[in-house]
Amino acid sequence: MNWSRPLRVHLSVLVVALLLLTATPIIWMAFSQGRQAAILAGEKHMREMSLRLIEGYRNALEGGQEAVALASTVPQLAIAPPGDLEPKVQFFLEALRSVSNAASIYAGYPDGSYLQVINTERDYVRQTLEAPVGTAFAVRLLAPGQTAGTVSTLRFLDGAARQIGERPFEKTSFDPRQSPWYQAAVRSGGMVSVGPYITGTLKVPTLALASPLKGQEGIVVGTNIHLQTVSRLLDARQISPRARSYIVGSDDNLVAHSDQAVMSTILGAWSGAGAGDMRRLDPSLDVVARLRKEPGYQRGGLAETDFAGERYLVQIAPVSPAGLFKGSSVAIVVPLQDLVAQANRLLVRNLMIAAGLLVAGVVGSLMLSRVISRKLYHLADEARRIGDLNFAGNDAPHSWITEINTLGGALSASRRAIVQFALYVPREVVRRIIDPEGGAAVRGKRQEVTALFTDVRDFTTISEQHSPEEVVDILSAYFEMLNTVAEEYRGTVIQYLGDSIFVIWNAPVADPQHIENGCHCALAMKAAVDRLNETNRKSGRPELFTRFGVHTGPAVVGSFGAIARQQYTAMGDTINVASRLEGLNKEFNTSILVSGAVQAAVADGFAFRSMGMVHVKGRAAGIDLWELVGGKWA
Repeated sequence: MNWSRPLRVHLSVLVVALLLLTATPIIWMAFSQGRQAAILAGEKHMREMSLRLIEGYRNALEGGQEAVALASTVPQLAIAPPGDLEPKVQFFLEALRSVSNAASIYAGYPDGSYLQVINTERDYVRQTLEAPVGTAFAVRLLAPGQTAGTVSTLRFLDGAARQIGERPFEKTSFDPRQSPWYQAAVRSGGMVSVGPYITGTLKVPTLALASPLKGQEGIVVGTNIHLQTVSRLLDARQISPRARSYIVGSDDNLVAHSDQAVMSTILGAWSGAGAGDMRRLDPSLDVVARLRKEPGYQRGGLAETDFAGERYLVQIAPVSPAGLFKGSSVAIVVPLQDLVAQANRLLVRNLMIAAGLLVAGVVGSLMLSRVISRKLYHLADEARRIGDLNFAGNDAPHSWITEINTLGGALSASRRAIVQFALYVPREVVRRIIDPEGGAAVRGKRQEVTALFTDVRDFTTISEQHSPEEVVDILSAYFEMLNTVAEEYRGTVIQYLGDSIFVIWNAPVADPQHIENGCHCALAMKAAVDRLNETNRKSGRPELFTRFGVHTGPAVVGSFGAIARQQYTAMGDTINVASRLEGLNKEFNTSILVSGAVQAAVADGFAFRSMGMVHVKGRAAGIDLWELVGGKWA
C-alpha cells in the first residue's frame, strides 16, 4: 500500500504537531504556574492576614489585660465607693484612654458596691445609656446609702472629663457579686478571662478580663471588650469578595464573624436566650471544628477541603494571649475558585491565541510547501533522469533555500561523475545490552551494644479511660519527646512497641561512649517525662509514669526477616536482659534499673543504688541489679 502524501500535507501536519507540542506544554505550564502562584499568593495572604488578626485580637485583649493588671495594684481601689471616688474615676479614665478597644473598666466590692467607667465612643453605647450630646465617658456608681437603700447613679463626662450630666440609674437590680467575672476572679485568685456573656449595664455580649485586687479579699477589677469591637478586626474581603474570617471559642461556637449579617445573628443570640449551637450560621464551621481536633492542626495550619459543593482553603491559627480565652482560634476561609479565577481567564486567552497561531501556521505551511514542492519536483525529475542514465538537460535552477541548492549541486555533480562513484549503503549499529546489578542483602553482625527499654505504668488503664484519638495524641507527644532525647544522646530508636520504646547505642553508627550515653539518655528521658507530667496535671491529662531498663553486652545487629521484607534490629541475651530489667521496676518500685555491667563501666560518672542479685524469668544466671539515681557533677 502506498502511504506517500504530498509535501504540503506532511509539512502542514508537522507544523500543526510542532505548534501543538510546543504550545500545549507552554500553555499548561503557564496555567499551572499561574494557578499555583495565585494559590500560593492567596495562602501567603491568608497567613499574613491571620497573623494580623491574631495580633489585633491579642492587642485588644492584652491591652485590657495590662490595664487590669495595673489596676489590681492600685491602693485607692481598696476603699469601697464612694470613698476616694474621684481618684478612682481619674485612674479608670486614663486606663480607658490607653486601651482603645476596651468598652469599660470597673471594680466590684464584697459589700455589693460597684464603680464603672464606660467609653461612650460607640453609638449603640450612647443610645443605650441615653447619654447627652458631647458625652465621651459615663461613670456608673453603685454604693450602699448612708440613710436608706442603695445609691445607683450615672454621671456623664465630656472628653476633658468634665461632668455634663447626672441622673439615677435604676434600670436593673445589678449586683456585681453575682457577675461571672467577679465569681471567676474570686475563685481563681488571679487573672481570669470570661465570655462571651451579657453585661449588666449595657446588656450586650462582651468578653471580660478580671483580677482580684492584690492584698484585698473580695475586691475585683475588670475590663470589658464588646463582641462588636472584636468583629471590626475581622475583614477578609481584601483576599476575595467571598472570603470570610471568624473567631471560634473552645466550644467550637462562633465568637465573632466578618460577615455583618452573621455577626448580627451572633449578637442577637447572645443577647437573647443564649448562644446555642451556631454552626448553622457558617457551613465551614464544622470543617474548622474537625480540623482543630486533628493533631496536625492543633497548632494551626492551612488545609484544602470541600464543603457546600465547592473547594476552599482554610487557614486556622490558635489565639490564646497569655493563656486567656484558651482554646480560641482564628479561621480564614477562602473559595479556591476566587484565587484561581485570574489564572482561568489567562488560560482561555492563551488558548484563543494558540488557536489563532495554529490557523496561521497551517496557512503558512501550505504556502511554504507549495514553494518547496515546485523545487523538489524539479530535483526529483533530475534524479529520475540520472537514474535512467539520462545526462541531458541543464543544472537545477537557483533557490532561496540553501538545502535545495545543496541538493541541486549534489545532483549535478552526481550526473557528471556517475561513472566514478558507487552506491554506498550504510550498515546498522548493533545495540549493547547491559544487565542491571542486583543489590546485596545486609547480613547480621555481632558487636557490643547498649540497649534501653521503656514502658508506661498502667497504660492499659489510661487507654480504657480515654478515646483512641486521645490515646494517639498522648502517645504522639510522648514518643516525640523521648525520640528527641534519644537522638540528642546518639541513640537509635529501633522500634515502638505499644507504649514502649526500644533504643540501642553503638549500632549502626559506632559510639565509643555508648554506655555513658545510654545512662544519660535514661536520666534525661525521666526528667522530660517528669516535666510532661507536671504539664499534664495542670491540663487535666493523665500522668505517664515511665520505667526504664538499661543493659550492655554483645548482640547480633543487622537485617532480619523474610526475603520480601526485612527489618533492622538487634537480637540476643543482652536485648532480652534489658527488657527484663525494665519490667523489674514494677517489683522494686523504681524508675531506672541497670545491670551490673552498666554500673561497673560508668560507676565514676553516675550515682547508683545496689538492689542485689535477682533472677529473671527465662534466664538461669542471676543479674546484678542497680538503680540509676543520677549523674555526678563536679
